[in-house]
Amino acid sequence: MRIYDQQLCRMADCFVLPTWVAHEFSVERVRSCCVPESLVLCDSPENVADYWKGHIESERGFNSDCEQLVVLLLDSRNRVRGHHVVGIGTVDSVSTHPREIFRVAIMIATSRIVLLHNHPSGDPTPSVSDIRTTKEIERAGRVVQINLLDHVIIGDSSFSSLRELGHICD
Repeated sequence: MRIYDQQLCRMADCFVLPTWVAHEFSVERVRSCCVPESLVLCDSPENVADYWKGHIESERGFNSDCEQLVVLLLDSRNRVRGHHVVGIGTVDSVSTHPREIFRVAIMIATSRIVLLHNHPSGDPTPSVSDIRTTKEIERAGRVVQINLLDHVIIGDSSFSSLRELGHICD
């Protein structure tokens, strides 16, 4: 339902209301990320970590003192279609829900995702919460038929792949 300025003016005769303008919302296409040819294919944790360094850390508003959770959106051949910042947390956590992770992936009909987040402490070792969240996202992905390929945790000079550590099933 839209409320237009004229209707608000008529309603304002009886009530004290602020002047509002009708707003329309639409779904826009996820922005295409300009990626070098060597990073178009994200089929390894190394490539994913390089993508983080080249695209996430360089974004305006990136704060290395807070955890940031990003979903990397891939096509069926593991080529990057874009990324979405799901959440910005605190110094040691970021809150999320599977619906937030899969919302954009479903809208653009991607078939695979990779989760990425940083540890401001610099230590990329996954926490119990990281492992639990990864398993929850993996289960949700099976329901909507979007594969979680990996969850990569970025530290200061290294990274951890939860797939390589055995926390994601094939």
